[in-house]
Amino acid sequence: MTTVLKRDTGRFLKELKRNYSDVWRIPGSEYLSKPDFVVVDPRSGKKTRVSFVSLDDGEIVGVIYDELG
Repeated sequence: MTTVLKRDTGRFLKELKRNYSDVWRIPGSEYLSKPDFVVVDPRSGKKTRVSFVSLDDGEIVGVIYDELG
């Protein structure tokens, strides 16, 4: 289930990059078809899809995102 967060998208991505070593922008990724988060900037209305990618053992290996506009 996708969680919607109303936050500054730029700041949200900076915080992700500070806490996770692998954060990539991959627009066509299949992982973004059902994202973990949709971050909506309350001022601009800009939306960003964010998904955490993990291995079968449950270890998080990276975060991918794409902007919706």
